[in-house]
Amino acid sequence: MKGGEWLIKEIAPEDIFTPSDLDEESRMMADVAHEFIEKEIWPHVEDIDKQKPGLVQELLDKAGEMGLLGTALPEKYGGLGKGFNTNTAISVAIGKSNSFGVSLAAHTGIGTLPILYYGTEAQRQQYLPKLATGELKAAYCLTEPGSGSDALAARTKAELSEDGNHYLLTGQKMWITNGGFADLFIVFAQISGDNLPDDKQGFSAFIVSADSEGLKRGDEERKMGIKGSSTTQIFFDNVKVPKENLLGDAGKGAKIAFNILNIGRFKLCAMVVGGAITCLNRSVQYANERQQFGQAISGFGAIQHKLAEQAILIFATESATYRVSDLIRQKGQEMEDAGSEYSEALMGAAEEYAIECAMLKVLGSEMLDYVVDEMVQIYGGYGYSEEYPAARAYRDSRINRIFEGTNEINRLLTVDMLMKRALKGQLDLMGPAKAVQAELMSIPDFGESDESPFAAELKAIANTKKAILMVAGAAAQKLMQDLEKEQEIIMDITDMMIKVFAAESALLRTMKRTGSSGEDESSPYMWMTQVYLSDALEQINLCGKHAIAAFTHGDEQRMMLMGLKRFTKFKIVNTVALRRKIAGKLIESGKWVF
Repeated sequence: MKGGEWLIKEIAPEDIFTPSDLDEESRMMADVAHEFIEKEIWPHVEDIDKQKPGLVQELLDKAGEMGLLGTALPEKYGGLGKGFNTNTAISVAIGKSNSFGVSLAAHTGIGTLPILYYGTEAQRQQYLPKLATGELKAAYCLTEPGSGSDALAARTKAELSEDGNHYLLTGQKMWITNGGFADLFIVFAQISGDNLPDDKQGFSAFIVSADSEGLKRGDEERKMGIKGSSTTQIFFDNVKVPKENLLGDAGKGAKIAFNILNIGRFKLCAMVVGGAITCLNRSVQYANERQQFGQAISGFGAIQHKLAEQAILIFATESATYRVSDLIRQKGQEMEDAGSEYSEALMGAAEEYAIECAMLKVLGSEMLDYVVDEMVQIYGGYGYSEEYPAARAYRDSRINRIFEGTNEINRLLTVDMLMKRALKGQLDLMGPAKAVQAELMSIPDFGESDESPFAAELKAIANTKKAILMVAGAAAQKLMQDLEKEQEIIMDITDMMIKVFAAESALLRTMKRTGSSGEDESSPYMWMTQVYLSDALEQINLCGKHAIAAFTHGDEQRMMLMGLKRFTKFKIVNTVALRRKIAGKLIESGKWVF
């Protein structure tokens, strides 16, 4: 299935991947990562947050010794060559490591992958084996004081020397994770020069050694959260970079920057799932231990609601994450079978599912924000104390809505990419959108309802997709080129898409689980799915109303609102009772058990 095609196609439960489908090797590698975090990270979180000199570097070295820095790298470059789903499971485990996970992810992701994906064979052989062991530690230099979301407005310059043997880099980068200790920087700069043809100029990427003359590190930033991760500015004053350290083609740096972000967005979502599960576990344990009014606070409905909602949001996000993980794996394998190199195939697969990666980044980061906020509330006054884990989790979580492109940018990108693929003929949105318009003009079907298992849920998912096609199609038709200026409408449409994708992922996972394990064992999955879907339909309806009101009026508006109501209709769900059941499972086990 193509990226974005889920919006116009039905998906069978057996066609999606879930955490239960992980093989033994993947589970073993995830266990190795979790054991490393439990033994090496959690006992030292205070020292990590205080940036004890050399500690994070030492821990990265240990991670390298255990193979955790090279799991995604092919064996010929010193890595372990593990599959994409295995690396997703590892990312979930690493997400439980507080700010250390930021340092590790920056090294293994945006610091290492540009060389794997876009480097020459000589560059790969020179750098990747040392990055896999941690002998070299990497950082990624994209953002500047004047260019954040508008990355291509970067002003750092790269001028080719007169003898043509090296580039001279001059400029400033900021918010550089691992900036205080990295040995290697992936740096983006604007190549220009009177002696260069146009196709050799423009936004480009370079591999820059930290010991280069003229390169200077700024002081450590004083941050609200992720205090244990090194974050500095990096200054370049006529830094000589050998011409062979140009990464990819001159003037093609945008492709490198943005395609690397696709993987980064996906991995961020996987990591926040792991972090959220840890926060939920601590919330449940504290609620079971804390006594008030003569009983554990986990016995109160208000607390049970919070615990259940934490679990429901994690479940939906985790379901969507593993679903996309296997889509990327399948596409990568398909490209490899067709003759592409491993690195080219994986990058192409991530690009194919860029829409889903952007959605996951928003879904996961906002899910974690809810989970940590309610964790603080469950802990009460102790949640506000630095002596307890809730405060650190709360502070560390907030950056995720800014990392890897702000959530606003990712919302705008989601619809933009969808529309561009439709205009290029890569996705047939026009046909389904016209079918929805025709359905709006027809008499609703009042025939006998389907009483088979999951029938109501499947129909609700299908109808919400129609709601999206209706709103997005009408907005595109009416506003045309001006739609890109209507950011509020675009973000409402994206929110509708995110909710439907997550709800469908949860439902398909539940159906697959029920088919393999039976209804009794799978009932908690159904409880979470029904609550999430019921709430999602209300939120989709609201987003649709906001969008419709912004670009329609009169009879057109009334007709679309009627259609929206029809497409977001669902049976009444006793969410209070279901949340109590979900909380009961958590309270009984004392942890996440799904």
